Order: sequence, then C-alpha cells, then structure tokens
Amino acid sequence: MHALKADTYRKFGQSTHPITLKGALLDPAFRVVVCLRLCQAAEHLPPGLRWLALLPARLLYRLASQLAGIEIPWRTRIAPGLALTHGRGIVVNAGARIGSNVTLFHGVTLGQRDHIDAQGRRHTLYPVIEDEVWIGPHAIIVGGVTVGKGSRIAGGAYVFEDVPPYCVVMGNPGKIVKRDCTPDVDNRYSEEDLPVSQAVDHHHSPSTLSNQ
Repeated sequence: MHALKADTYRKFGQSTHPITLKGALLDPAFRVVVCLRLCQAAEHLPPGLRWLALLPARLLYRLASQLAGIEIPWRTRIAPGLALTHGRGIVVNAGARIGSNVTLFHGVTLGQRDHIDAQGRRHTLYPVIEDEVWIGPHAIIVGGVTVGKGSRIAGGAYVFEDVPPYCVVMGNPGKIVKRDCTPDVDNRYSEEDLPVSQAVDHHHSPSTLSNQ
C-alpha cells in the first residue's frame, strides 16, 4: 500500500491511516484512488487470498467510480502520488501509463488512437504521462505520445504529439508555448516523505517505462 500512502501525501500533505480513511469517506475523487489502490494490492496477494479480497475491492471501486463520475480502469499502470483535482469526468484508457506526482483535473481524457497502415493493419497506441505532469481541466491526450516530465498541459488542450520535458502546452491542436517551465506539483511526494519502513522501490514509473 506504499502507493496509497504517496497518494494520500499528495492530497493532504501528510499520510496517516486516519487521514486516508477520512479522505475516502469525504472526498469522492480521492475515494476512487483509494479503491483503485485496494484493487491493485489485492491482485498481488497469494492465490488463495487474491480473489477473496479482489472481488469486494472491485465492487467498491465500481461503486466509487460511478458515484464520482470517473473512469480509470484499476489495472492502469499508475506510479505513486496520483492527485485527482475535482475529478468528475476523468476518462483514462487502461493502456495509458501514468508516472509519479501526476495531477489530473476534471474532464481529462487519456485515450487510445488507432492507426491503419498501408496493409490495412490496425495499430492501437496509448499515451505515457511521465512524472510530475500537470494536466488541466478537459485536456485531451490521445495516441502513442509521451508527455515529458514536469510538463503542464493547459485546460482544453488537445495533444496528439510528444511533449518534451518541462514544457507548457496550450490550444487545439496543442502547441508548446513555453519551455523550461517549473513543474506544478502540490505536496510533491518523494521516498524521503515516508518512514524508511514504508519506502520501497517502484520500478513502474513511466519515466523509465517509456524507454522500454
């Protein structure tokens, strides 16, 4: 549950069990994150316990997602420190990959894009969102694009090409309007923010995955 501790820290600036529980009860978007992490944790249990824990976790997640109006498949690869601001209307394809300390606002779409080659074969590609990316309200990012570390995608932007690290993108189609920007990350999570006993290596950050 290391990832959930990081998500709690992003949301509230500290991470304790009472704070996580209070946030899950009172904040619909954070409740989705909590239930998503519960599903992911249940999937890694020993086979004898996996389905016993996964079934109720999935039911809770489906209910939380419907109440919040958020569609993020629980199998989506999401590194620690996810922050959903407001949250309603977020839609994420299961094939997308999301790095650590990423912020998603309401109405964000991270979707697939299909390409038909000259031989008529369909190729489906998904976005990679690297660490510390900020994505504003109703922004749309589709296809096999990588949004580089620390970049900011303005509200309403439509992105279908790669974005280098530390860039600001605005407009439809999305254009880079600033380079070398400062990442916008409230309560930036790092391993040092949690006790050593809670810190583990997480090798699934899209900053690394995008090079695989």
